[in-house]
Amino acid sequence: MTKIALAQVLGGAARALDTAGRMAGEAALAGASLICFPEQFVAGWLPEIPPGSGEPLDGPLATAFGRMARESGIAVAGSIIEARGGGRPQNTVVILDANGELLATYAKIHLFSPGGEDRNYTPGDRVATFTIDGMTFGLAICYDLRFPEIFRIYALAGAECVLLPAAWPCRRLRHWETLIPARALENQYYVAGVNTAGGVYCGGSLAAGPDGDTIARGGSGEELLFVDLDPAAIREARMRLPTFSDRRSDLYHRLLSNL
Repeated sequence: MTKIALAQVLGGAARALDTAGRMAGEAALAGASLICFPEQFVAGWLPEIPPGSGEPLDGPLATAFGRMARESGIAVAGSIIEARGGGRPQNTVVILDANGELLATYAKIHLFSPGGEDRNYTPGDRVATFTIDGMTFGLAICYDLRFPEIFRIYALAGAECVLLPAAWPCRRLRHWETLIPARALENQYYVAGVNTAGGVYCGGSLAAGPDGDTIARGGSGEELLFVDLDPAAIREARMRLPTFSDRRSDLYHRLLSNL
């Protein structure tokens, strides 16, 4: 069993980073091995941003997350705007292990075109997995939730839980509450989404298990949620309904090639 923490923080608040550090300490005391923060929670989600913006992977915010990981003694999943050599930046999640060392990075693959994110950021082009306490995690960000392909790729890559930092607005929270359990159920693993609180965001962080059942749900304000992840539950779900062994991957490739 692996315990993780979802830190539902007020986006863009003046003391957001201080709040994050306090929550990391609380998560560690509760026995969590990892804490995940929302998408771009320090500055607030900024879809319109000039070229050359952001910081490198060893920049100030990523360094602060590393220090937070070392001081709390747990892994940290934090969100940064990653500079890309003077061009358009990337919306990136960094994973720092309990020693503050960079363990994995993931750049958002599906950019939110209704908000103009696709005009100002460079999309990612690869998935990312990492292991904590023997459990394999995948990473996605906010709008990625609407694209089931990436979640199936993670399942085939051996992920047991996909972390989903987000800035998901109140007016579409019903979609969030529908899609997280759906992604978990169809892939028979855990999906843990942590959302921003405050302003146009209503929190509602949500985790679902391999049967699609909701196992943790946040309210509307700042909150620290804990989720227990059990690899045995994944194995049991896949034994009851062996959808992975019943897949027709050879056929899928042929059908896609004809499109």
